[in-house]
Amino acid sequence: MSSERFFILQPAENRPTGVPLPPGFGVKATTADTEGRAAILVNRLDIDVPLHVHELMDEFVYVLDGVMEIDYDGRTHRLEAGMCALLPHGVPHAMRNASQPPARCLQVSTPGGWDRYLEDVFAAGPALRTADGRMDTAKVNEIGAAYGMRYVPTTMAMPGQEG
Repeated sequence: MSSERFFILQPAENRPTGVPLPPGFGVKATTADTEGRAAILVNRLDIDVPLHVHELMDEFVYVLDGVMEIDYDGRTHRLEAGMCALLPHGVPHAMRNASQPPARCLQVSTPGGWDRYLEDVFAAGPALRTADGRMDTAKVNEIGAAYGMRYVPTTMAMPGQEG
């Protein structure tokens, strides 16, 4: 019954995840909470999110604090607190912080799965890194295949790690 899924989170409270997520990430509603319809997260842009594609999920980003930039369809868009963007599935995009302290945004992905993807990536941890600590794009994309998620091959820092 849908009414059994009702919950309230207190300020700074997050839904439990299968593995600890790095500081700056918070899951507000899991894929399971929404019966697969969405995943809702808060993300502090401590590192840039390189060019990637969601083949299945649309992503809605609402800037809570700070300033961020989104590269989409050959253009860079600057978003300040209170602004938002819809990133349709199938179109490569990248996001980066453009303020100090780092921008915080609410991210809604539909259908759900983004929270599960992040759990799988962070559970794999060091196995997804090259010898110099960078993300091994090919290995991360192997995990992402189950979620219709892929990074454009480049050398990049692991999410949640300085690099």
